[in-house]
Amino acid sequence: MNDVLNFWLSIITISIIGTLAHFLYEWSHHNRILGLFTAVNESTWEHIKIAITPSLLWAIYDGFSYGYFPNYFCAKLLSLIILVIFIPCVFYTYQRISSKPVVFVDIATFYVAIILSQLTFYGIINISPMPYFIQFLSCIGLFIFFGCYMTLTLAPVKSIIFKDPITGKYGFRAHTHLIKKAKKK
Repeated sequence: MNDVLNFWLSIITISIIGTLAHFLYEWSHHNRILGLFTAVNESTWEHIKIAITPSLLWAIYDGFSYGYFPNYFCAKLLSLIILVIFIPCVFYTYQRISSKPVVFVDIATFYVAIILSQLTFYGIINISPMPYFIQFLSCIGLFIFFGCYMTLTLAPVKSIIFKDPITGKYGFRAHTHLIKKAKKK
């Protein structure tokens, strides 16, 4: 399959899975295993996470398609880092200007982040091979990235990025009242 088709297929697939990941924790009646990979509250981190999760799932596909390319690990790592940087930068910048959240901008930011992430991936995958040590460090970087992703999901840092703006709590604890309601039913 050619790069242009893969590019659009990746954007569509990641966007659909990411959109669903926003709601899956609620729909699953607060399944904690599913919550590791989906949004468990309305914090900025959880919105970054719903872009990372489908991108990591997509890595299974593009690993088979592009894994033999010398720049694969660097391309994948940098494409994920784009998501982690772009979403909060845009979110906090526009909130400083508007002083309130704008749902349309939040949604657009999510999809633009996915597009930029995939543009980064396909751009890097097709340049001249990077030195071996960069490829090696990128591979290690992916493991560190995934480890941080899981750690920050299970033990969020007490920071504005991880704080649910609705409850003022962090991580799974942000919606404990919803979990208690679900258990009573």
